[in-house]
Amino acid sequence: MAATVYSTLGKVMDVVPEVLIGAVIDVVVRGEASFVSTAFGIADRWQQLLALAVVNLVVWVLESLFGYLAAVTWRNLAQTVQHDVRTDLYRHVQGLELSWFEDRTSGGLASVINDDVNQLERFLDGGAHAIIVVFWNVLLVGAVFAASSWTLTLLAFLPIPLIVAGSVWYQKRLEPLYVRVREQVAELGATLTANLGGIATIKAFAAEAREAARVAQVSDDYRVANREAIRFSSAFVPLIRMVILSGFTCTLVLGGWMVLQGTMQVGIYSVLVFMTQRLLWPLTSLGETLDLYRRAMASTDRIFGMLDIQPAMVEGGRQLPNPVRGEVAFEGVSFAYGDGPEVLSAIDLRMPAGETHGVVGATGSGKSTLLRLLLRFHDPAGGRVTLDGIDLRDVDYASLRGAFGFVSQDVFLFHGSVRDNIAYGRPDSTLEEVEAAARAAEAHDFVLSLPQGYDTVVGERGQKLSGGQRQRLSLARAILRDPAVLVLDEATSAVDNETEAAIQRSLARVTKGRTSIVVAHRLSTVRDADRIWVLERGRVAESGTHEELVSTGGLYAALWRVQTGERTRV
Repeated sequence: MAATVYSTLGKVMDVVPEVLIGAVIDVVVRGEASFVSTAFGIADRWQQLLALAVVNLVVWVLESLFGYLAAVTWRNLAQTVQHDVRTDLYRHVQGLELSWFEDRTSGGLASVINDDVNQLERFLDGGAHAIIVVFWNVLLVGAVFAASSWTLTLLAFLPIPLIVAGSVWYQKRLEPLYVRVREQVAELGATLTANLGGIATIKAFAAEAREAARVAQVSDDYRVANREAIRFSSAFVPLIRMVILSGFTCTLVLGGWMVLQGTMQVGIYSVLVFMTQRLLWPLTSLGETLDLYRRAMASTDRIFGMLDIQPAMVEGGRQLPNPVRGEVAFEGVSFAYGDGPEVLSAIDLRMPAGETHGVVGATGSGKSTLLRLLLRFHDPAGGRVTLDGIDLRDVDYASLRGAFGFVSQDVFLFHGSVRDNIAYGRPDSTLEEVEAAARAAEAHDFVLSLPQGYDTVVGERGQKLSGGQRQRLSLARAILRDPAVLVLDEATSAVDNETEAAIQRSLARVTKGRTSIVVAHRLSTVRDADRIWVLERGRVAESGTHEELVSTGGLYAALWRVQTGERTRV
């Protein structure tokens, strides 16, 4: 509201100088018979001119003041809207299930959250103010024309409906072009994000030239899409100028004829000539303003399209009882990704609280999918998953995931300090608590050897650390959370023997009295588990302790022989 008021007052002050020019000419031509003399009783011409000069000074000061206030207010409003839309959109996207992200590129999502939101900011920063100014410009100048000559009013205003209607029609034809531009922005963002994230792979395969060419092609597609939009939008202003010329010519010629005929004062004629310029020339910016508007609308459609997406999984409203015991059960669970084949079929297993359970099997047997259901990244197609007897679908996400500590094979560390990454699950943790978690994960010693210790910045995705170091920090992050259920997904598959031994020692300590679920490819990782579940093609093939499974001579025993080279024996 305040921004609109400042824009309006600024426009009023902007129109007044043209009226003062006419008043000055009227003083020079008519002297004591001028409007200023008759209206304000100032007979002396010099005093009339001084009075007009003072008024002009005040008007210019006010115009500058209101222009400044309008610019500041509109820009701050644009920044506020940009901030609110971006944060609301990001919160909404975070609330969508993990499977939604798996079908999209991070670069494409970033282009909507960042670039499309920026398009709204650009329009509010200048476009909204320009529309208000044009509206008041037409209204105020129209009032001056109407008070002077209805004939000239009709002729001067005749081009305006043509300009407005033509602008709307023309910009509608541009809309598909801007939609294509936004699509190409998303494609370019996705390509750049993927390539920068995979720069090590690109270098390893000497594919720099090939990837540079691919980025150049995508960038050229974006350039071509923009070029088409620019070609059509740039033709708009010259067309408007031709229409404006007709209105200005009418005022110039007909108004001059009326002065020569003595039916109009020279001062009023001067005002109308200046006013015609003031009326029509700002309309040349209408094309640019509508251009900003169309770009903003194309972005808005993408933003609202994303906001309209609703989570396929509904968050429960129940809180887990405190404390969480950690009893996990899968009851007749089946699951498939999308329309694909079943990944899990009729899974029945129970993990009593406080026990350590291993889940093993060949690649593609459904081990990681089992954990995804446990963390409720997905919902089962059939059956149910429970924690302490409560269906996970009934529990709110914060309560559910607060009960778990998760260590994955693909460790993700944020660009920040070692301390920040360990404390990610508990940001209010003290340094002493962070160090205790690091000691439990056998990470404390190597952290102290880093240049700034716990304040060392690990780089994006922890690229300054080795794989084993990242894995131990990930374990420390889970330990610090003190979860009821500790979940490890192939946590030792990509580390060396020394790191594996360190993690094994850590797990031996931190799993005591805590439900622990260990998905492993290396069977040595789960050898001491209370129970081992062996999956094959999405089903539980067998279960038992290590000794029981080896003595049975089944699938587990075969895997054990392959990995150890031993004969099947207890």
